[in-house]
Amino acid sequence: MRPILFRVVHLFALIFALTVAPSSSMLSAFAADAVAAAGAGADTRPDIVKRGEYLARAGDCIACHTAPRGKMFGGGLAMDTPFGTLYSPNISPDAQYGIGAWSPDAFFHMMRTGITPDGKLLYPAMPIAQYTKVTREDSDAIFAYLQSVPPVREPSHPQQLKFPFNQRKLLLGWRTLYFREGEYKPDPTRSVEWNRGAYLVEGLGHCTLCHTKINLLGGSSQRDQFAGGLIPVQNWYAPSLTSDKDGGLGDWSVKDIVDLLQAGISDRGAVYGPMAEVTYHSLQYMTDDDIKAMAAYLKTLPDRDPGRKAGPSAPTNTRIFQLGSQIYADKCALCHGQNGEGHVQHYPPLAHNQSIEMNSAVNPIRIVLNGGFPPGTQRNAEPYGMPPFGQELNDTDAAAVVTYIRTAWGNHGAPVTDREVNELRKAPLH
Repeated sequence: MRPILFRVVHLFALIFALTVAPSSSMLSAFAADAVAAAGAGADTRPDIVKRGEYLARAGDCIACHTAPRGKMFGGGLAMDTPFGTLYSPNISPDAQYGIGAWSPDAFFHMMRTGITPDGKLLYPAMPIAQYTKVTREDSDAIFAYLQSVPPVREPSHPQQLKFPFNQRKLLLGWRTLYFREGEYKPDPTRSVEWNRGAYLVEGLGHCTLCHTKINLLGGSSQRDQFAGGLIPVQNWYAPSLTSDKDGGLGDWSVKDIVDLLQAGISDRGAVYGPMAEVTYHSLQYMTDDDIKAMAAYLKTLPDRDPGRKAGPSAPTNTRIFQLGSQIYADKCALCHGQNGEGHVQHYPPLAHNQSIEMNSAVNPIRIVLNGGFPPGTQRNAEPYGMPPFGQELNDTDAAAVVTYIRTAWGNHGAPVTDREVNELRKAPLH
């Protein structure tokens, strides 16, 4: 849904929600309660700083603003896009190179408007369309936390975008089409839990940034929100988060969603690729109530394109299917079962698995080629991984085994081709 990011309410608050419409102050109180529950140790920092750290994790700030082997929040992470390479800025409290000279007002203005104190329009790799929903109280807390971390004396890396995308004035057009400034407004007809989930998913969690199809302008339509899409350049498919029963969460229980987000594994599957980073850096640290609120909200997202997304079962009497069957028996059945039943939670089932059957075959191809591990989390400290088979299988063999798991056991996925496999061998591993 990168990333990514997202986070206890007491029993009396849930009862209170039955009769009183939620407000922005209630949303912020959720985060305060979360810190009170988690901060019972020796942490002597001010409450606003502890709450800000929690919210910064919810927003997954560290994942983008810390380069590999770099200093925390020192920026410099290279993000390849169809328009060139963007580098995340230094947001440490260094007065010269970071945001140490900023005020809480300036930080909030940036969060709400997507404009820096010196008047620069931020590129939408920064989820400005989502962070604009953050409340002033939460913005101040995040800023207080960022001001408390060690400063990093490193300048931000200059952006390397192709012409004309390196002309920031063009962002005015993008903002006209895709940016709507304004704080999240609670729905008075919904519960406190639902509104908290909406606030996290739509705001700090910025789930739509990955789980929505991106067009040629780097924007997305309202109709496509949460319906899934290919992440440009990274070549991972972020599945639908709607109630779509073929590729979304329509048949998932709240427990399954909570397990997947917080632990990285569930009875329905595991997180890999960019989503594994979101769980590792962000979601595993969120409170049970915040994760449950997100799941409750996600379960209500409508499927705007109802009907089966995958076609009828493909023929199973082909040469490719038989080759795939042999490879599966040799390399896959020990963990995933002779009939794709898996061994939950560590070895996901492949039979009737939506991520296997969906129209896009990108993810199963990449997992076969590159393997992968779910993230090590507090709830799954020793994850079971899948080895890569890209060096053992040529394009024909890899296509055959992916075709087999997409079409065997009544699965409704379409066969894949050697060419599709070959193209994804070039995909970046990170």
